[in-house]
Amino acid sequence: MATNFLAIKDFSADSLNYLLNRGLELKRMQKSGIRYRPFEGKMLALIFEKASTRTRVSFEAGFAQMGGSTIFLNNHDSQLKNKESIEDTARTLSRMVDIVMLRTPEHSRLEAFANNSTIPVLNGLTNENHPCQIMGDIMTYMEHRGNIKGITLAWIGDANNVLYSWLQAADILDFKVNIYAPVGFTINPRQVPQKQCYQFFLTPEEAATGADLVTTDNWKSTGYNEKQEKRRSVSARWQVNTAVMKAANPDAVFMHCLPAYRGEEVSSEVIDGPQSLVWDEAENRLHIQKAIMEYLLLGKVKQ
Repeated sequence: MATNFLAIKDFSADSLNYLLNRGLELKRMQKSGIRYRPFEGKMLALIFEKASTRTRVSFEAGFAQMGGSTIFLNNHDSQLKNKESIEDTARTLSRMVDIVMLRTPEHSRLEAFANNSTIPVLNGLTNENHPCQIMGDIMTYMEHRGNIKGITLAWIGDANNVLYSWLQAADILDFKVNIYAPVGFTINPRQVPQKQCYQFFLTPEEAATGADLVTTDNWKSTGYNEKQEKRRSVSARWQVNTAVMKAANPDAVFMHCLPAYRGEEVSSEVIDGPQSLVWDEAENRLHIQKAIMEYLLLGKVKQ
């Protein structure tokens, strides 16, 4: 069975820290113009059952930077649209490519693919996990502020796949998560670590008090089928604005996994302001995913 990257909880602190530092090194190499192409002759298949901008571009660009080629598939371009099983798709692609990224709603569908694959599989997003996003976010924090161990992160928004991946990372890498979630969109206890690395608050400002990192997601969060008007009606208080950032530590940073909707979950003053690391965060998806794919295909590289 191939080694996969499906959820942060599957990895040790040592492995995660290796990947984070390797992502920083690969970024430094790319910015320095160093030619590094270990994926020559390798093929990555990208399967998108949910659309994306950043996930597609970062995986395609990253694999190409390292010398490989990619094949893009969505439901309209493959036999998945004709109800071919995910298991048979996995068995077939295992004979034709070297590594697969799957972006799909149900996490169980990702696991079924991985269980029937003989090549590495990466999670490009499911309703329960978004591990590559959080690894890129942590890499961004490290780049600007240093080790994430011991920090306080404030999450303002509903309990979704991004938050669940943050909680897995907090459990392993030893930091704390303050959560403000609107009524009706709180955490699923079955999807959180046993370790008490998180705490709930009644207002965004309370959650942000003393935080080193403030983050959120948009009101159209993945994995939920409520009508958007219902979500909008309970989300007016769910915004990162200047008052929330003032409650955080003076040198706190702001992140958002994007796409962002100014005036809804975040104000323009915050996302376009001096504390925002959003654009570095978006770029770092490219570099951390290169590190993850290198690890899955080649193992640890001496640094």
